[in-house]
Amino acid sequence: MTTLAEHLAERRGADATAVGALVTALAEAGVRIADELAQAALIGQLGTTGEVNIQGEQVKKLDVWANDVVVAALDATGRTCTLVSEEMEEIRHSHERCADSGFVVCFDPVDGSSNLDVNGIVGTIFSILKRRGDGVHGFTLDRSRGAYVRTHTNLRIPARGKTYSINDGNFARWPDGVRRFVEHVRTVDVATGRPYTARYAGSLVMDVHRTLLEGGIYLYPEDAAGSGKQSSGKLRLMYECSPMGMIIEQAGGAASTGRVRVLDLVPTAPHQRVPLLIGSPEDVRLAEEFYAARRA
Repeated sequence: MTTLAEHLAERRGADATAVGALVTALAEAGVRIADELAQAALIGQLGTTGEVNIQGEQVKKLDVWANDVVVAALDATGRTCTLVSEEMEEIRHSHERCADSGFVVCFDPVDGSSNLDVNGIVGTIFSILKRRGDGVHGFTLDRSRGAYVRTHTNLRIPARGKTYSINDGNFARWPDGVRRFVEHVRTVDVATGRPYTARYAGSLVMDVHRTLLEGGIYLYPEDAAGSGKQSSGKLRLMYECSPMGMIIEQAGGAASTGRVRVLDLVPTAPHQRVPLLIGSPEDVRLAEEFYAARRA
């Protein structure tokens, strides 16, 4: 099998070396985070710090630790100009590095950290901004070799799936179009492959990973009431929605707010929240039809 290092070495272009260094640093940070997670309950790393972040959320001990690990790994490459993290209130900009490096890295060091205390599934999301993508490849950590190996080449998401993923506990707060869409995919209709199966892990990494491989749709809409911290959506544009949108689109899928393409959005703040509909292109387009009240 092809290792991540070998895959990166195959890349060509002016930025290939720099991007390779950044991806390698992030991969190594991911291994350190995975090792820490495996023993978190044994070394007192579970629970919160007692602090609340800028987004009004309890800060987990592992969130802070993992953020420091990722920042240190990226700094060591000497390739980053700007860092944007869920765990940092302000954008971290290094003027002295920008003359030699124009790379911006946006990341969520431990996505789904609410799952940590129950040994649930989490992951790290990142995006390296400067160049266009060229497809999606999946890598799996082979601990016996101490390396990531390419296990999925040129991934393509199915045009339509059989599952939907949404936090059903928020049903009362969904916009009408989202309610109608979910009721539609729950309705029995053999000719169109319905009902869909509900799958929701509470971790964007896990839910989008499954959707990428099997097709279907993941939704996290804004609150219909238009008030509160989720009135504009819950998920953050720069280090959750945009990176996932890039991956899904490169695999032939779609990522939308329900009204516009996610990758067409211009960020106005580092922690900006947006609604997200992401997955198989036919499923996302159908959800948009309901969202816009073009389907009843």
